[in-house]
This record gives sequence, structure tokens and C-alpha cells, in this order.
Amino acid sequence: MFAVVETGGKQYRVKVGDVIRAEKVAADVGHIVELEKVTLIGGKVDAKSLGSARVTAEVLEHKKTNKVIVFKKKRRHNYRRKRGHRQQITVMRVKEIIS
Repeated sequence: MFAVVETGGKQYRVKVGDVIRAEKVAADVGHIVELEKVTLIGGKVDAKSLGSARVTAEVLEHKKTNKVIVFKKKRRHNYRRKRGHRQQITVMRVKEIIS
């Protein structure tokens, strides 16, 4: 059985045992997190069945993504700006899907 959960403004299709990399979640490593914004379970979009649905996941680690380089340039004006950004993410393993 699979579920579609929303966390950090993005949706993830998960099943038990999957490892997802989502936006940073405020939980310590090793703790169990409940993802309550479930959009779909096994093809069911029924509002009654999704009312109490939730997905539990274990936090494996917190880390940063690869660096994204932002480079601005205006030709013939000697204007160049180089900036970098690394987004913070949380790696979680899905433990259980409760419908």
C-alpha cells in the first residue's frame, strides 16, 4: 500500500520502508515524526477515509543538499556576482501508514 504525503510544500509518494529527503523537520535524529497531511492512500481520495490518516517516519539524519550556484552577469559593464546556497533537509524512513 502507498500514500501521498505533503511536507515542506512538496508531495511524496511513499510506502513502508521508503527513505525520503524532505525540507527540514524540527525533530531530533532517531525520533518518530507523524506526517498528518495525507492526500491519498492506495488510490483512495475519499475525505472520510483520509480524515484520520497519517504516516509515521523515523528521522535518520539532518544534512544539506548540494550547492546551487547563482551567477549574475551584465555584459560590457564589469558586473559579476556569484552566490551559493545549500538547502537544509531531513532524511526520513517511513515506518507505518495508518488509514
